[in-house]
Amino acid sequence: MTLRTDAALLIVAHGSTVNPDSSAPTLAHAAEIRRREVFAGVESAFWKEEPSLRDAIFLFDPELIREVCVVPNFISEGYFTQTVVPRELDLNGRVTKRPNGQIWKYSEPVGNHPMMTELLLKRACEVAPGVSPGETSLLIVAHGTDLNENSAVAAKREAEKIRALGKYATVLNVYMEEPPLVSDWRKLTKTRNVVVVPFFISDGLHSYEDIPSLLGIVVTAGVDRPTVAGGSVPPATAHGEIFRHNPYSIDNRSLFYAPSIGTDPGFADIIVEQALNAKS
Repeated sequence: MTLRTDAALLIVAHGSTVNPDSSAPTLAHAAEIRRREVFAGVESAFWKEEPSLRDAIFLFDPELIREVCVVPNFISEGYFTQTVVPRELDLNGRVTKRPNGQIWKYSEPVGNHPMMTELLLKRACEVAPGVSPGETSLLIVAHGTDLNENSAVAAKREAEKIRALGKYATVLNVYMEEPPLVSDWRKLTKTRNVVVVPFFISDGLHSYEDIPSLLGIVVTAGVDRPTVAGGSVPPATAHGEIFRHNPYSIDNRSLFYAPSIGTDPGFADIIVEQALNAKS
């Protein structure tokens, strides 16, 4: 891929003031894309962290960078991609021309890319190597509730696409706060093997604690030791250990729990494609 000497990439994400892992995937993807030398500059900006979205307007020298491709690192269209990001970056559509002559192109969020289905399948295979998909249920977990309506729709879309492939015995989109509930996974599935993939951009409280608790994996506060009713898990040294003790044996079934999909290195490929395909 040829270096675009007058173009830069800006990856925008939510970030968090309380969860340091929130920005980690975005920063990692930016570093990987920077290494590939596809753009003259690659930067990240956040709603809840530094550098802020508002400050990002001044990250690229208009004398050197004539075009900035903005890619939202979000699972779906919604309040942040449609309202917050355009407002903070002073964008007036898919293409914005600054008074200094710089052109800013605003792409669709990464979650809209067709490659998302492939990444979900890849992650499911990685977390449960050697397990036959035909004897396995795959659960894609989103937040749910009206506050996250579009992410729920995105999870449903991906579940339908994977279900149509006929690889897994069961493929379900489930939610933390609306039916079908991830906490009802025992009733919703009949297979001995169950693979769970959180449909989030980054790992945080939801993937480290909330979803495991809803699944029946109990993490005792103040003690880095995930446990399961009827069994135990080796001591954990960090939050990420929750993903390293698969499978979890619950009610004589094997539960495989994956990190959030947004941590997959393949997101770097999606970000590049979204940037290059941004409306001209």
